[in-house]
Amino acid sequence: MPDLFLIIVILLFALAVTDLVVGVSNDAVNFLNSAIGSKVGSRRQIMIVASLGIFFGAALSSGMMEVARKGIFNPAFFTFMEIMILFLAVMLTDIILLDLFNTFGMPTSTTVSIVFELLGAAVALAVIKSMGEAGGLSGVSEYINSSSALAIITGIFLSVGIAFTVGALVMYVSRFLFTFNYQQRSRWIGIVWSGLATAVLFFFLFFKGLKGSGYVPESWVQWISSHPFTLIGGGTLFFSGVMYLLVRSGINILRIVVLFGTFSLAMAFAGNDLVNFIGVPIAGFQSYLAWRDTGVPADEYGMDVLSGAYPTQPYLLMGAGIIMIVTLWFSKKARSVTETEVNLGRQSEGLERFSPNWLSRSIVRGLYGASKNASSLLPQSWRKEAEKRFELKLPDKPEKGEDYDPPAFDLVRASVNLTVASALIALATSYKLPLSTTYVSFMVAMGTSLSDRAWGRDSAVYRVAGVLNVIGGWFATALIAFTVSATFASLLYHFQIWAVLGLVLLAGAAISRSIVVHKRREIRKKKLEAYAKDTVQLEAETVVRNTANSVAETLATSRQAIGAALQGLLTDSLPDVSRSQRIVAEQKRKSQEFRYAFYNDIGRIREEQQEGSRTYLLMYDLEQDYLQSAEFIIRAIAEHVGNVHAPLLPDQVEHLKELRQRVANYLERIETGLRNASFASYSDVLQEKQDLHQAIERLLSRQVQGIKEKTYSARNSLLFLSLALEFKDLIAVAARFYKLYHRLHHYSPENPWTLVAGGRP
Repeated sequence: MPDLFLIIVILLFALAVTDLVVGVSNDAVNFLNSAIGSKVGSRRQIMIVASLGIFFGAALSSGMMEVARKGIFNPAFFTFMEIMILFLAVMLTDIILLDLFNTFGMPTSTTVSIVFELLGAAVALAVIKSMGEAGGLSGVSEYINSSSALAIITGIFLSVGIAFTVGALVMYVSRFLFTFNYQQRSRWIGIVWSGLATAVLFFFLFFKGLKGSGYVPESWVQWISSHPFTLIGGGTLFFSGVMYLLVRSGINILRIVVLFGTFSLAMAFAGNDLVNFIGVPIAGFQSYLAWRDTGVPADEYGMDVLSGAYPTQPYLLMGAGIIMIVTLWFSKKARSVTETEVNLGRQSEGLERFSPNWLSRSIVRGLYGASKNASSLLPQSWRKEAEKRFELKLPDKPEKGEDYDPPAFDLVRASVNLTVASALIALATSYKLPLSTTYVSFMVAMGTSLSDRAWGRDSAVYRVAGVLNVIGGWFATALIAFTVSATFASLLYHFQIWAVLGLVLLAGAAISRSIVVHKRREIRKKKLEAYAKDTVQLEAETVVRNTANSVAETLATSRQAIGAALQGLLTDSLPDVSRSQRIVAEQKRKSQEFRYAFYNDIGRIREEQQEGSRTYLLMYDLEQDYLQSAEFIIRAIAEHVGNVHAPLLPDQVEHLKELRQRVANYLERIETGLRNASFASYSDVLQEKQDLHQAIERLLSRQVQGIKEKTYSARNSLLFLSLALEFKDLIAVAARFYKLYHRLHHYSPENPWTLVAGGRP
């Protein structure tokens, strides 16, 4: 089957191009975060510097794709056919996984993904092979280099704790020295710091970027590895002198440090992470060349050849570098991932992407208490001096009408991010400690954000929740990569060409779907950004109309969610209940975004039309009550169905169906009135509300009578009573929505949203 394997090799290289695109889209955050967040230059200038770093990093790469060939598994135990199955499973998994993270703007480690994909596929094939051997599963360990996977897992823990702690400490000292008004501090502080930072970055660039490239003598590399502090100390003296000359010439030396750091990190990532994207296809191509002319069947030819060293052709490395650069310039998903990290560390407030959870609240509360206790141990004079040095000085806002888009953080923090990350990565590599470069870069940025007081009391729980989400995603990467790759390898082994066709179609469908999802997210985000930046004064009627449409959407979506939950209860269908929970969770997220937009709108209402502001505040309060009732209904149903309790009795089902239909019609009527500003039927709405409440009271009375007669079980009774009472609250809140807008407006077909003169809701 030589033609089939040639097709697989071609497919591997096609997947490699795709993997470069999705991989760089995720890795770009590691070297772009500081430059873009601090606005050290225009985006074009930053991209040019990063592109140069990527090109040189790829061109000077060692070309030794060790991890893909023998770092995780022992190739001598696999045949050529099994190796090709393994490599194809890995590439398909990697593309789907990284594209998924890119779609939701979540940074992850391409190294961890490729390692656990190789591990998963190798374990799956090892299990299949061992099952057919006399020794059974006991022989699986011979196929796997378990120490490599263990080193990666250890690296996750080390990276998170060490990077965050060191980043926080260095940032605290740096801010204490520089303050936020660093332009007017002693120039010698900036000169010495910039000299030290440049020396560290130079060491990182030389050691991490050029080591093993073949362009630097091995003796030099060994000397550098043995004398890192000597090189950094001498470099600090030299570069401090250079920085002094630059300061005398009127050049902003922190800008030089940040741009040089961006170049260094981009070069190092391109040189060292290139194996994550093209290592597997190149290993597959080398395997094919070794087998092609042997005449040995593919399922019998052993792959001992992969245990040797094979340098990669320079033209392949340069081609990969060019693809990475093009991706960097044009990938919208790369911007999404970068924005996630920048927003988690930004100095200013704004719409927070992540919702707080019990863990983030506990961490913030614990840190806040510890901070207060630690501060009380310091003398009052020290605390006052520290507070002065940490007083935030934001750039002056421009005159009215001009764009105002300040950086997320300043050049001091950007230089600390790059320097600390580079130092930790280089030193860990020199001492052969298993730190992850992606994890170091991210956690340093989060540590500096904490020390820089970017996480204030109004934003800390959201930022910490974001960090926890990202860290959780890192562990999910390993689990998903292992599981999916093992599954794909098993399918390819048993179904071969049919599995190839099916999995390629699956990958294509997954990427196409992710493009649609990402586009929707971008449209929603741009709409919110337009709200936040708009400074044009609004008529109060505009804000009131917008709030009414938002409430109408909440009513419509919650009606749909409650309907799905009740259907799940009546049919004992857990998927329907789960769907209702997703619907209401999505509506809560949308409501938060709308509230953020309307918060901005309040500041834009004309002074003489403040009634719209009052309407918004009342609407906000009512919407919270309404969503809480809807959530309680769905949660009660989910608990009942999820616990497999007995279904409702026939008469309870009939009563609930009738109530569901009447409430749905009632909510739809109010929703239509809000959308069309048709409030003339207010008296009819009040009457319908009263009728519904009376109907619910009758149902409650019947239920109580049934409990006394022991007709209904305790679980059913509690559920039915809870639903009926929450429906009563839901109906009342919906009527208050209608009443609010009815009292604020007079009905006029020509201009239905005109405010009542002097009216108050």
